Amino acid sequence: MAKTANDLLTVHEVAKIFRVDDTTVRRWIKDGVLEAVALPHKGTRTAYRISKETVDTLMAGNQLSRGAKQS
Repeated sequence: MAKTANDLLTVHEVAKIFRVDDTTVRRWIKDGVLEAVALPHKGTRTAYRISKETVDTLMAGNQLSRGAKQS
């Protein structure tokens, strides 16, 4: 089944859900803690989209606290 635009969240939207900074979400993506799709872009920052299903799964299983590096 194809995902619709409503099933995909921006980095900022995910940051608001987890109450963290956008930079933290980008670090989770780069560290492989959070699965995301990189969109084609011309700017310096990569635009990502994260599926709502992935966010819901992480929230239900609290997997971020086990997988994320503590600074």
